[in-house]
Amino acid sequence: MLRPTFALLALSLVLAGCGGFRDSRVNPMNWFGGSTEESALGPLTLENDNRVLVGSVSSLAIERTSTGALVRAEAQMPGIGWWDVELVPENEGRPVDGVLSYRFLAAAPRNREARAAGGSQTLVAAAPVSEFTLEQVSTIVVRGAESSRSVRR
Repeated sequence: MLRPTFALLALSLVLAGCGGFRDSRVNPMNWFGGSTEESALGPLTLENDNRVLVGSVSSLAIERTSTGALVRAEAQMPGIGWWDVELVPENEGRPVDGVLSYRFLAAAPRNREARAAGGSQTLVAAAPVSEFTLEQVSTIVVRGAESSRSVRR
């Protein structure tokens, strides 16, 4: 009779000691704190972007790569000296209803002589698109101020 009583007492002490394990640092469930709700930062805006939309997009091509594709667009601009050319993704680069859209931006020439110079300048810009994003896309659109071009699958 003494043995079962001693075993029951030892088991009770062991189980009582395990209650503190829940709050100890040894418990992996306590390694990270609980989750808390954080406020959203909102979309990133480029307030100091002085670039303008190109007049019209003259060509648009999609070139396959080993990691997805490269969206390549061209535009004709009057005068020379246009710089800082870029295809800027709209909607943070996420397709909306299967449409991935870009704005074709360029910075105007810094001096008046370059703007007044005769002729035109061909601007070329490209943007990579991952294979994961391409799986969700049926149309790619590049927008200019006067026209836009699109490519469908």
